[in-house]
Parts: sequence; C-alpha cells; structure tokens
Amino acid sequence: MGYSTLLRKASLVGAFFVFAFCSIQARAFCQMPDGLTSVKVQRVVDGDTLRLVDGRSVRLIGLNSPELGRQNRSAEPFAETARMRLQALVAASDGRIRLQAGSQAKDHYGRTLAHAYDSRGRNLEAQLLAEGLGYWLAVAPNLALVDCQKAAEHSARQARLGLWRQAQVQTPGQLRRGGFALIRGEVLRVERNRGGVWLEMDGSLVLQVREELFDRFDLSQLQELAGRRVEVRGWVVDRAKRGGLKAQQARWMLPLTDKAMLEVLP
Repeated sequence: MGYSTLLRKASLVGAFFVFAFCSIQARAFCQMPDGLTSVKVQRVVDGDTLRLVDGRSVRLIGLNSPELGRQNRSAEPFAETARMRLQALVAASDGRIRLQAGSQAKDHYGRTLAHAYDSRGRNLEAQLLAEGLGYWLAVAPNLALVDCQKAAEHSARQARLGLWRQAQVQTPGQLRRGGFALIRGEVLRVERNRGGVWLEMDGSLVLQVREELFDRFDLSQLQELAGRRVEVRGWVVDRAKRGGLKAQQARWMLPLTDKAMLEVLP
C-alpha cells in the first residue's frame, strides 16, 4: 500500500499510526519555548507554508519540502504527501498552532518566517523532517533550531524514510536545472576576491560565500578545502539563464547561506 493511500485512510485526528515511532522521535528534537501565542490556520499551502486566518502567510523556518507542480513543472516526489501530512498535523492540533518568530521576521516575499508547534508542543518542521518529508536548511540569521532539525533529518535519512528511499545526493556533473539540491563532490580550487570566497568543484559548479556572511564561516577552513570531498545543499543558480556566463566560467552556482550547509566528508 502506498504512502499517500495510507494518508487518505488514516484518521486526521486519530493519527497516522504508521508514523507513531517517528512522531515519538520528533518530540526530542526541537522543544517548544514557553509563552507562544496560539493562532488559527486557514489552510496548508504546501509542505512548508501555511496561511493563517488573519491573512498572514507563514514560511516554516529550516524546512524545505519537495515542490508541488507549478509553472509547467511536474510535482517533485513526496510533495503532495508532505502537504497532506502537514495538513493532518494541523488538523490533529484542532487547526491551531503556536508560532516562534525568527530573528528575521519576514522573507523577501513578505511571508512571516517562524517555527510552528502543535497543541502538544511538538515542532512541525521536526516532525516532517523525521518522517523524510523535507530537507533541513540553514539561512542566517534564523538558525535557532539548526542542530535539532539536522538531527531530525539524519534520523529519517538513516532509516531511509520518505524521500530518502531513493538517492537524493547528486554530483555536480548531474545538475540539469536550478533549484534546491544536495550535492557531493571534490573541491578543486579556492579563491577569494571582492565577491567573497569561491570554491570551484569538479563538474561545472562553484560555491559562493558572500563577504557579508564571512562571520558565519571558518575562513581558514574554507581555504584548506582544495582536494577535499564535501556535501553541500542549497539553491543552485543556472548562470547561463542570466545571460552573463563567461568563457571558462562554471554554469552552476550555489550560494552557501551558513557553515551548516557544507559538510566536509572523511
């Protein structure tokens, strides 16, 4: 029986017995602080975005769920499942959640950036990550729950749950389009200029650390990464679409938003 079929047959309030173990695990990841205000949810937009009855759109911090089909692009695997699961978690909390605002309160789309908790104090992002229904990410300055969210994803990855049932890691040479990606490869060269620090990888990919984010990284460690294998995550930019791709320049660029988004492999 498929995951989506199980979701349809499960009771929204009685709760997804197939996820009981994951839900128990998720409680240990990101504990709810005291004093948070309860708000009413109007609808679940996708696996990481909610619309409140007061009109606010809330983007959950530290969670990137698979993309639903939009603008002539098909939905990514588990996108609808993630949306349905978040919808069920909200319904099981009587349609109300508690929000912890991020240090940066809004994104460039005007959405509220916040962590969300259900009526039992369980963090919604951690529950989805622990069930393999999204990727954790770190974008400064909203980094309060990075460690516990990373641990939640790691548990799902180890158990091959959800999207981790299939290989999610690409090599630079496998890149075919921009968007969120998880990539492993070797750093060939490291350069620093007015644009920041640039890590050129095997394949046509370069990683960028902008100067304004230097305080989020160990610059001496970055300089020593030539010849090392790393795993990185973030939003890949196709520079060819910008019309400014120069000869010998890597087509793909991945801006790193925090040191947590780069892991040096053994």
